[in-house]
Amino acid sequence: MITIEQTENLVNVAVLGEFTIADFKTFEEQLLYKLKSPGELDLLFDLRAMVSYTIDVAWEELKFFRREHNHDFSKIAVVTDDQWLTWQTWLTRLFVDADIRVFTDYSEARAWVQA
Repeated sequence: MITIEQTENLVNVAVLGEFTIADFKTFEEQLLYKLKSPGELDLLFDLRAMVSYTIDVAWEELKFFRREHNHDFSKIAVVTDDQWLTWQTWLTRLFVDADIRVFTDYSEARAWVQA
């Protein structure tokens, strides 16, 4: 399950349980709409409650961020204490122009991405 909150230039995403392809498509649809607005866009991913994700989500994420929208974001904050997701986030930095940081504390992540 996914929840998405949008403000002027921030999309705040929380994943609860398994991150499915249907969840990703919802996320992608809202981001594509938001990217039509002027200005830079920042993302905040709260993955503390994510249990797993499907392989098709990994593939879609790869296409979306690394090939199609690698220049569209200013800051991306990821909140997780999972070491695998932390490494995956660091790898993403190789393909995306955004300033990407990993946090274990949600409040710190939100403050950084909104600064």
